[in-house]
Amino acid sequence: MPTYEYKCPKCGTRFERIQKISEPAGARCPKCRAKAERLISGGHALVFKGSGFYETDYKRPGEKAKHEKARSEKATRVQKEGGEKPAAPTKPATPKSDAKAD
Repeated sequence: MPTYEYKCPKCGTRFERIQKISEPAGARCPKCRAKAERLISGGHALVFKGSGFYETDYKRPGEKAKHEKARSEKATRVQKEGGEKPAAPTKPATPKSDAKAD
């Protein structure tokens, strides 16, 4: 079911309601109980929640095997080289003062 965004014209409260598409538009403000206006939105992106939604899940079977082989080869190479190299340390930023020396 889609989520619709509403705004109360009386108190300005914005809120969302999950409603069926076939349901008539309309909702009451949770604060002042006035009839709220449904806002027009640009739509939302598809969001996958939970584990198991990865880039490789929907590729062809041969692609997934190739990806796993490449990952395994990289892990082996990193182990042979003695692990991943740490990043170079960064110098702390020294604050510049606005006062001029006399």
